[in-house]
Amino acid sequence: MQKLKNFYHLIQAIIANVLYGFPSRKLKIIGVTGTDGKTTTTHLIAHILKTAGKKTSFISSVVAEGFHVTTPSSFALQKLLRRSADNNDEYFILETTSHALDQNRVWGIIYEIGVVTNITHEHLDYHKNYEEYLSTKIKLLKMAKIGIVNMDDESYPHIKDKIPNIKHTYQILKNIKNIPDLTKFNQYNYSAAYTVCKELGLKEEIILEALKTFELPKGRLDLVYDKDFKVIIDFAHTPNALAQLLPAIIEIYLKKQGRLIHVFGSAGLRDFTKRPLMGQASGHSCDLVILTEEDYRTEDPIKICQEIATGLEKEKFTKVNYDQLINCSEKSYSVIVNREKAIREAIKLAKKNDVVVLTGKAHEKSLCRGKTEYPWDEYEAVEKALKISNYSN
Repeated sequence: MQKLKNFYHLIQAIIANVLYGFPSRKLKIIGVTGTDGKTTTTHLIAHILKTAGKKTSFISSVVAEGFHVTTPSSFALQKLLRRSADNNDEYFILETTSHALDQNRVWGIIYEIGVVTNITHEHLDYHKNYEEYLSTKIKLLKMAKIGIVNMDDESYPHIKDKIPNIKHTYQILKNIKNIPDLTKFNQYNYSAAYTVCKELGLKEEIILEALKTFELPKGRLDLVYDKDFKVIIDFAHTPNALAQLLPAIIEIYLKKQGRLIHVFGSAGLRDFTKRPLMGQASGHSCDLVILTEEDYRTEDPIKICQEIATGLEKEKFTKVNYDQLINCSEKSYSVIVNREKAIREAIKLAKKNDVVVLTGKAHEKSLCRGKTEYPWDEYEAVEKALKISNYSN
């Protein structure tokens, strides 16, 4: 069935390319793929190029209206590329998902550079196994004139097996380490963007100056409240992203002075095998956890939370009613399906020097319950919770 759908998408892509006159041929397209870091790396490259005075357009999950999409449909994408070409842009940076690659939605696009940030556990509901997921991701490298990969990522040996002559790699660069307050995962994103722009011929000093003025996209390690305690919003929704994000928050913001309180869930009708791993990643770093909804669709949200909880329990977490969390110092979790209430209760729990981190939704503007997309604003939910608890921004 999926092969038939992919053939349909291929026909759509061919028609879209013809209709809009193969616009990618008039642009230098930089494709960015990976399990995590795609959006930040896309924004970084765009920022560097614009700072260098290059006419540049880009699209990412943050720019794509926040409704669970990243790479648009073939017609929408070719229309954007046509507009960019007509604007006489030189560069177009395209965040490119594995689904878009597998479904032929990016057929006909000529990539100047393709970069893979990392390939870890995600989308195995669609791709069936890691090997298939990896093979789909590296299609971008094969489509690009120049392929760039993260030499430190677990995927690198597998990529090298499939593309033995891969020449362009990156690791964390020394001059990136000198930029203050960068988490390790962002050091990789910055290094990826640096490597791409060096390959495009930009001077090192221009790239480094641009990196120093870069601001992370909305919903990426976003400190939204910073008084007696802190509230952070982040889009992390994979085991790897949580395993990278949570220790970084401890290192930068907690410094052993308070507790880390985590509110999160996992999307319904998506890769269920990652749920216990997400629980383990959270349990490894956090003190208190509230499991909640995250686009549960037609799945039972209680069941999703129970699957995440198996990972928390491996980390010795104990389930309690949410009204008991107030008396728990560490290693306890509760389930509150309603996300707004979960956020409100987490903020009520916060004491001096604590950090409350909300992951999974960030910039997205809707919450899928059943078959309906309800309006959602994570930032607004935090504001309401702070007011109810008599805190103010």
